[in-house]
Amino acid sequence: MTDAAELRRRTQELLAAHPPATTDRLGFLRARFDAGLAWVHYPEGLGGLGAPRSLQAVVDEELAAVGAPDNDPRRIGIGLGMAAPTVLRYGTDEQKARFLRPLWTGEEVWCQLFSEPGAGSDLAALGTRAVREGEDWVIDGQKVWTSSAHLARWAILIARTDPDAPKHAGITYFVCDMTDPGVEVRPLRQITGEAEFNEVFLTGVRIPDSHRLGEVGDGWRVAQTTLMNERVSIGGMRLPREGGMIGPVAKTWRERPALRTHELHQRLVKLWIEAEVSRLTAERLRQQLNAGQPGYEGSGMKLAFARLNQEISGLEVELRGEEGLLYDDWTMRRPELVDFTGRDAGYRYLRSKGNSIEGGTSEVLLNIVAERVLGLPAEPRTDKDVPWKDLAR
Repeated sequence: MTDAAELRRRTQELLAAHPPATTDRLGFLRARFDAGLAWVHYPEGLGGLGAPRSLQAVVDEELAAVGAPDNDPRRIGIGLGMAAPTVLRYGTDEQKARFLRPLWTGEEVWCQLFSEPGAGSDLAALGTRAVREGEDWVIDGQKVWTSSAHLARWAILIARTDPDAPKHAGITYFVCDMTDPGVEVRPLRQITGEAEFNEVFLTGVRIPDSHRLGEVGDGWRVAQTTLMNERVSIGGMRLPREGGMIGPVAKTWRERPALRTHELHQRLVKLWIEAEVSRLTAERLRQQLNAGQPGYEGSGMKLAFARLNQEISGLEVELRGEEGLLYDDWTMRRPELVDFTGRDAGYRYLRSKGNSIEGGTSEVLLNIVAERVLGLPAEPRTDKDVPWKDLAR
């Protein structure tokens, strides 16, 4: 059984064999993965040691103490938080061996091809088609709101393989090579001025059947693993006290007493407490993950994350007065990572508007919490057993 002392010993062996000061970054990350210290709860040979997830902090602390490089997790968040757990659960041995190492080291960026212009909140209504031709699947359709598509080598993709089946039953899950012919990525400029998102057009894209995850027609079940992990990765991220959106507001409050009013003070205290409760609840959720797969509780955390970010960023704009209306730069750019709290107050306020849409709209997540967590009666769904091809569109 791998314990904390054993992990410290293995970490020190890694550092002795590959000193961060004299080992190039990629070489160190590859060695860390091969030593089983990337994500210790993964199986041996796939970057882990089969150890409890909670012991990852032991490795991270030892490496941080000597300034060892990390894998820039914000840049590869979709791969780490969504693609990797799905590949681990449903992938073949060959798929796990091919994809997980370069995913974790950041050599290959991943994106998510799920949402469509006519299938966002009702994702199961998606219309991108996948037709079998020999050992390949030919994909045609359009995806939208795709973060990091302009950087990605690989995408997790769901497409309709059986239009005669009900909408949830006729979907299959694939890994798509974003460099293949027929993949076109176009930027979507946001209210912030950036083009963090993209729309992706797929025209005659050929995906080998060996890049299918799960069984044909079972893509919706596979996608649930991705979506539940996505909500945990967005709403349940590890933060220090006053981390996230509440930090800049609290800092401004302390440093600029002339901006204070009694009414703003009352609102700040309320939101500070709610942010701290949310942070501690997220920590408890991560501890529950040590025992297995994420559940629907992640939807509740993502709901709280969106609401708090929007309320806190609105308070910050009000606190700063006229200065809060300024905006630093609306230049069109395509960032390499998502930064909810970066730049100025105006950016934080505008960017937070997307938090209640991305990763599942708040309205859909409220339904999930009501039905799957609280056990309330399900909302009537008249299209549940209707073949997808007969649905009104």
